[in-house]
Amino acid sequence: MRIGSGFDVHAFGPGEFVMLGGVRVAHSRGVVAHSDGDVLLHALCDALLGAAGLGDIGLHFPDSDARWKGAASPHFVTAVLAMLRSRGFSVVNADLTLLAEAPRLAPHRETIRDAVARLLEVPVERVNLKATTTERLGFLGRSEGLAAQAVVLLAEG
Repeated sequence: MRIGSGFDVHAFGPGEFVMLGGVRVAHSRGVVAHSDGDVLLHALCDALLGAAGLGDIGLHFPDSDARWKGAASPHFVTAVLAMLRSRGFSVVNADLTLLAEAPRLAPHRETIRDAVARLLEVPVERVNLKATTTERLGFLGRSEGLAAQAVVLLAEG
């Protein structure tokens, strides 16, 4: 068994939606990012890669590479899972946390859990998703962006 953790953050910018767990969520702003800026899936990729000892998302999908400009983050998760499987790892569970004042996660929680579970090819019961604010403290509290953290457990063999 191996445990990994991941974290990602993006500033808000122009737009009408944010991507969260591969789901388009309406919002008054978008995010500034090289890819689609999906903080939940970026944190998840880092957690998966970290658990397997394979570095981080920037190592495999650098923002200096034009191939990843505007890329959909589910592609990153799929590619990371292929790396894990080739090394004999499988996902046991994932625990994701969104840190943001807005958008509110509750109306989208089950849709996002389902989408992440499908990406990871695990039952939805193995994906937990929660959200918190920073009580209006710091850049997240001032609604300047959003962040996510992820923890995963991998099985070997």
